[in-house]
Amino acid sequence: MKTLSTQENIKTPDQKPTAKKWLGVFYIILSAFFFALMNVFVRLAGELPTFQKAFFRNLVATLVAFVLLCKSRSFKPQKGNIPALLFRSIAGTVGIVCNFYAVDKLAVADASILNKLAPFFAIIFSAIILKEKAKMRDWVFVSLAFLGAIFVVKPSLDITQSLPALVGVLGGLGAGLAYTFVHYLGGRGERKAVIVFYFSAFSCLAVLPMAIANFMPMTVMQVVFLLLAGVSASLAQFSVTGAYSYAPAKDISVYDFSQVLFSAVLGLILFSELPDIWSFIGYIVIIGSAVLKYLLTHRAEKEKRV
Repeated sequence: MKTLSTQENIKTPDQKPTAKKWLGVFYIILSAFFFALMNVFVRLAGELPTFQKAFFRNLVATLVAFVLLCKSRSFKPQKGNIPALLFRSIAGTVGIVCNFYAVDKLAVADASILNKLAPFFAIIFSAIILKEKAKMRDWVFVSLAFLGAIFVVKPSLDITQSLPALVGVLGGLGAGLAYTFVHYLGGRGERKAVIVFYFSAFSCLAVLPMAIANFMPMTVMQVVFLLLAGVSASLAQFSVTGAYSYAPAKDISVYDFSQVLFSAVLGLILFSELPDIWSFIGYIVIIGSAVLKYLLTHRAEKEKRV
């Protein structure tokens, strides 16, 4: 399957490749900050049902994508893409609900790092679903990432203690599966606004029954925090789009792990959260795996060009 390069479609002859790469780095770090901010606003919304929070988060993204599609006057996806859009939407909804649950129960940084298992899950699902062959070193990095996750999860015989972290891992799995279908849809030329709209609208409808069944009255500030979470998520999506329009994923994706640092700082300042030593070891293993994979991929690319 041939994947489409976003960068090939961007006409910016006045910018040197290095300058475009650093613009991509800037935007991916900006998206990481907004995603960390989203998690903070979800926590600040207080003791509300997870489905209720997920509904408000996706409502804002749905409205933003709807406006963009109204401007283009076309809501129709590319022919044959509806099944992939459906699977992307289901997986993304599972990822968001599980991530929000983890954010409520864990330190914000812990929830963020577990969600960042998504790229490693994407390697597994790409091999299974898209038949993209992963190299041996990719499987090594996947194994290391899961080893790091064990340090963060700290599994115990008391399931009530391990459950929030395990749900966080499930959120990373859902996000990784969603990324796989986004990659597939991008290769088939699907518009980003279409992908975002169908996912966000589906997610809103999917969680609405549970949100209504378990609805809790909200204060004005809780509504404000949930709307700010939605705005932060939308800004993060726009930042991601900008990042990958300036540079390919292999050059900038590793910088997405800066979300963990933002989450740790915000969690310490706002909630007095300080992850324990085992979580820090997990962060080092997971982020180290991503950085090492990035460096080896770059070296391999340079050797090909020589």
